[in-house]
Amino acid sequence: MTGPMKDPLDLLDIPSLLTDEEREIQATVARFLADHVRPNLPEWFENAHFPREIAPELGKLGVLGMHLEGYGCAGTQAVAYGLACLELEAADSGFRSFVSVQGSLAMYSIHRYGSEEQKQEWLPRMAAGEAIGCFGLTEPDFGSNPAGMRTKAVRDGGDWILNGAKMWITNGAIADIATVWAATEEGVRGFLVPRGTPGFEAREIKQKLSLRASTTAELSFADVRLPASAQLPEARGLGAPLSCLNEARFGILFGAVGAARDCLQTALAYGGDRIQFDRPISGFQLTQQKLADMAVSVNNAALLAIHLGRLKEQGRIRPEQVSVGKLNNVREAIAIARECRTILGANGISLDYSPLRHANNLESVLTYEGTSEIHTLVIGQALTGIPAYR
Repeated sequence: MTGPMKDPLDLLDIPSLLTDEEREIQATVARFLADHVRPNLPEWFENAHFPREIAPELGKLGVLGMHLEGYGCAGTQAVAYGLACLELEAADSGFRSFVSVQGSLAMYSIHRYGSEEQKQEWLPRMAAGEAIGCFGLTEPDFGSNPAGMRTKAVRDGGDWILNGAKMWITNGAIADIATVWAATEEGVRGFLVPRGTPGFEAREIKQKLSLRASTTAELSFADVRLPASAQLPEARGLGAPLSCLNEARFGILFGAVGAARDCLQTALAYGGDRIQFDRPISGFQLTQQKLADMAVSVNNAALLAIHLGRLKEQGRIRPEQVSVGKLNNVREAIAIARECRTILGANGISLDYSPLRHANNLESVLTYEGTSEIHTLVIGQALTGIPAYR
């Protein structure tokens, strides 16, 4: 009789698809999280606390903007970055969210669309975790339809005057710099707004049932005066912020695999130890059916993530392919988290075990960076040529 499989991804030998360097990066991130994050997660989640002081440690680890080139960034390939996201979200979605927003939204927007002066000023400090960034696109009344944004920027001599509000902004309450998107007479433009700028306020959103070990804020701008140098010079039109979102979605499709794997590992361990009717509950057919179905799903999700990562490394990935990955992997992960909770029974509602915490977090992941409905319509348009949301 063999013991339980420690890693359900070993079922299809997923690690054999990775290079030695990729496996080492994944293992290094996992060790850091085991030492510095996992022991504290129940307390941080219960107290709705994100430890700001861990940012420099994540910088030393090299995961902040790790897929970007230069300016103190590691310049790793797409799959290596994805595997880091996998391990981060296996710990908690809040930590993967922090790293995604820092690197794939705030830093990427500066790296891709900023001036050389903006890059030199912000990217090295952000890569080191000395400065934290956020990304202001979603508004109180405009989430899935960012083209309707009401935040406006108007010219006043050589300056810009910014007015409006942004909602559900990860890192917003602790950010040193915000990338803010606003409508102008010339179309959508991006601006860098430092903390402390007069008229700029960030208010933390409390009483969340999800992503509790993460900080979320509402940003408001009341006649915020910005110099011309605050504008991201290469960002023209709505395609600029949408390209940033595509970078973040890529990390999510790996991260969801991590959350699902962690839930399944927890259920496998619990099922082997929990005795009912004089035998481990993992020995019952109904439990094994649940475990087998979930293992197939998480392995399929991992294969999809790695395939899309290789396409991204080749410069061949298309937006609808990222939508396929985000839609499928988050949908499967949340189903796995809920099913694993059933195996744990009443113990599953305790913070001693991760599945319900992951399920709560994944409710947010299912919504942000494009709802499941929007990604469904993106795929539908790719199939039919008809944009159903217009």
